[in-house]
Amino acid sequence: MAYYSIFPEIDTTLYSHPDRTFMNTGGDEILELVKERGTTNSRHYPSRILIKFKSDEIKSVMSDTIGSLKFNDGTTKANLQLTTVEPVALTSILNIETFLVSQSWHEGSGRYSNLPTSSNGATWVYRDNSTTQTPWPTSSFQPGTTGSILSGSGLEKGGGSWYTGSCFQASQQFLNGVSLDINMDVTCLVQKHSASLFAGNTYPTGVSNNGFIIKHPDSVEENTSSSFGEMQYFSVDTHTIYPPKLCFKWDDSIHTKQSISKKSGSLNVTLYKNKQEFNQNDEALLRIHVRDKYPNRTFSTTSNFLNAGFFTTSSFYSVRDAYTEEEVIPFDDDFTKMSADSEGMYFKIYMKGLQPERYYRILFKHKNNDGITIYDNDYHFKVVR
Repeated sequence: MAYYSIFPEIDTTLYSHPDRTFMNTGGDEILELVKERGTTNSRHYPSRILIKFKSDEIKSVMSDTIGSLKFNDGTTKANLQLTTVEPVALTSILNIETFLVSQSWHEGSGRYSNLPTSSNGATWVYRDNSTTQTPWPTSSFQPGTTGSILSGSGLEKGGGSWYTGSCFQASQQFLNGVSLDINMDVTCLVQKHSASLFAGNTYPTGVSNNGFIIKHPDSVEENTSSSFGEMQYFSVDTHTIYPPKLCFKWDDSIHTKQSISKKSGSLNVTLYKNKQEFNQNDEALLRIHVRDKYPNRTFSTTSNFLNAGFFTTSSFYSVRDAYTEEEVIPFDDDFTKMSADSEGMYFKIYMKGLQPERYYRILFKHKNNDGITIYDNDYHFKVVR
């Protein structure tokens, strides 16, 4: 089974605070969901996040790697993933929502700390810049779309325009004490892009790719009397290994041969066909050799150690960053199952979804009658540009 991640083309934060409605932050390393207190009043003003992935890359993953039919057959998943930086003063329960943006927008190169404030890209008021001044729609919306309708709240209308209705929304809830990383199932939303990219379908079957907007529910945004704290995430401009990702997961496992002999007992596991250095565009097929640590004594003209061995069908792989120990590809019972053929066990890693110029470590998990065993034999590889 497989993981394939792509990274954003553009992203930015839109601020509704009166001092920042014309401020672009497309060059910032951080994306924010925050409610800022007013400078001259006690109101709290929300922000929203815009993020977009290249249509060509989405189409390539679907057509060349997964297959557009398989992507739409209900077995493939697409998850929007953002890594949290440092949350501040958060409430015990938080909800966020993601919609498909209905208008094109410019990223810009502004930064929160710029003086004077830059407005050469999307802001709360404009979707391009303060020179062209194309406003986000605040009325007369096209069918199936909406935007900020905040009458009576004291907030300025704007901050994006997005599609509504079935299969145009995803959500995630954060409970007290859990990770605040965003890992949201947006499969249904990406299928709308797929219908547009491959079949030219229009709303409501398909829509053009203008990216995603991430926000808190209207009831939270419009409650200007309180704040929920600050949720900060690494942007595509981060200088870390944590940029946002659109992660595709699907079943590519094949089992043309599978031994039942490894249901119990100690095993030796060896990784081979590991070049130890891969180009970031490689699709690496890696194999493992599995054998009994203490094979039964038999009389044979060949060595038992040369025979291909197999895990059970409940065997999985995982990839970690070798330096930070960050789990880049987790053990996933649905999407990291290994395959088997006459040569033994194997699996595929798409290097394009990993950060280049870094080392990674591969681990294996095997379930059998003895329980679950994790094999960590310090197998490393590097991804290079």
